[in-house]
Amino acid sequence: MKVKLNTADISEIIEMALSDHISFSDIKVQYGMAEKDIVLVMRQNLKRSSYRAWRKRVATFGARRQHYK
Repeated sequence: MKVKLNTADISEIIEMALSDHISFSDIKVQYGMAEKDIVLVMRQNLKRSSYRAWRKRVATFGARRQHYK
């Protein structure tokens, strides 16, 4: 990850990623982060169970996720 993030940025990225109404591409536009970088931020900052639940929800959306999320 090339972007330096402060605590406020990390909190906002987590909030955006947890929202079902904000896509990864929206986060990329605002922060310049690829999906893999967002996943890394989530993994490093969420509890293990919360991260797993989030990943499961992301996977459940599947192909719709690109348009919906």
